[in-house]
Amino acid sequence: MSIHYEVISEEEIICIKDMCDGLMAYQKSKASIHPEWFDNMCFETRLVPSVKGAKANYIVAAKDGDEIVGYAYSNICPKRTYSGGFATLEPVDFFDFDSVENEDVGCLSQFFIKENYRGSGIGSVLFDKSMEWLNSFKRISDRFIFVSNGNEGALRFYQHKGFRISHEILNGFIIVMRNTRPCFQPE
Repeated sequence: MSIHYEVISEEEIICIKDMCDGLMAYQKSKASIHPEWFDNMCFETRLVPSVKGAKANYIVAAKDGDEIVGYAYSNICPKRTYSGGFATLEPVDFFDFDSVENEDVGCLSQFFIKENYRGSGIGSVLFDKSMEWLNSFKRISDRFIFVSNGNEGALRFYQHKGFRISHEILNGFIIVMRNTRPCFQPE
């Protein structure tokens, strides 16, 4: 295993289509609350609109030779982006907007590693690279991660990395995790 990391440009995101679709299938397999909501979630409905709607994007892929075995997608968006419908017609605010100091927030939006590569340190490298990028935006003091229900491994991983559970939305379908500056310190 010779893992290297590569930043993927917005124009090249098609190369992570299978990984994104794999993430959606994985989340559905873990979900106990509305797993059917993942049926319409895929690269075209989740990643592409998110990349197009963000002020800034960062996609980093872990590669074993030429094969992409993991990726992390982070973005900077206006905090009001996280108001509206999600997976249903039910309107939802992902967090209390008054609690966010600035108009923009940072989000580690998607994170996935193929099963055979989990536990090898790839996740920590992808996470640290994503946080370094998010921390490069001095005006961003709030960083969020939205974890799908049933993904206990992800919750523990992000807690170990300094994020805390803030609250749940959509009756527990998503767990909102938050980290405010200057809490994050790369390992």
